[in-house]
Amino acid sequence: MAGRVIHTAQALVDAVLEVPRLPPPGGNVMASGYERYAGGAATVLVAAARTGARAVHAGAVGTGPNGDLVRAVLGAEGVEMSAPRVPDLDTGVCVVLVEPGGERTFVTTQGAERRVTVESFATSAPEPGDHVCVSGYSLLGRPRDPLVAWLGSLDEAVHVVLDPGAGFPEVDPDVRDAVLRRTTVWTGNAAESAALAGVDGVRESAHIIAGLLPEGAVVVVRDGPRGCLVRERGAETVLPGHPQRPVDTNGAGDTHTGVLLASRTAGLAWAQAAARANAAAALTVTRKGPDTCPTPDEVDTLLAR
Repeated sequence: MAGRVIHTAQALVDAVLEVPRLPPPGGNVMASGYERYAGGAATVLVAAARTGARAVHAGAVGTGPNGDLVRAVLGAEGVEMSAPRVPDLDTGVCVVLVEPGGERTFVTTQGAERRVTVESFATSAPEPGDHVCVSGYSLLGRPRDPLVAWLGSLDEAVHVVLDPGAGFPEVDPDVRDAVLRRTTVWTGNAAESAALAGVDGVRESAHIIAGLLPEGAVVVVRDGPRGCLVRERGAETVLPGHPQRPVDTNGAGDTHTGVLLASRTAGLAWAQAAARANAAAALTVTRKGPDTCPTPDEVDTLLAR
């Protein structure tokens, strides 16, 4: 196979604070560490590019120190940014509170990354065989209408990859159904998948989600250290995970998606691509920050063990 990995979602700056615990309402805790990273869609694109795919960011990036950081990180990995920068407005910030054990909590601002149009998405010029990534968070608020309109204009041979995020159940039902009808690859974690399916269990939710998607669509349900399930044309394959002692789980799901799609565009079957994605995500949680996707050689080494 060939094709690019194109992401339409928000590339933000993650302001990561390491805390001993979340403060109670009105309370305070002292952070033991603070770093700024390019996160959100940038994590998927960095993982895809580092795995060897041609990667494109079709979302908006602002003008200011946050936008500069996003551009610097994507540029260093060879990721193309197709849309023009947004003048006079900077990219937003996602404040990430990371607790011992790697659990994270988010508070997100909104900035230039949400100033998108049909025309700005179209600068990425998707072609048959490309994988266009959509985040459920883009279907809430300002990006929703231009994104849905643009998705409806794409050639049917362009793959649409939906990562629902925690907010997908809040999406307007008509919009949600329209996006599902165009989705050819679903990749969500177990909780997100169960929330849409209305049932618990990875197998059960994958079965129901497959029925909401077009015929031939692929469903990938991530299950943390237990690995993931791939459902393709009615057949299910469970790919084991690689449990690690987590340091920071921020970006693990996005790394999984980026490596999954890059491996797929390199010609691997979905199950093979998912096996590599599981290994990459496992290594990512042992490192601080969202842009910590391992190299293909590091993935090979873990799989060989």
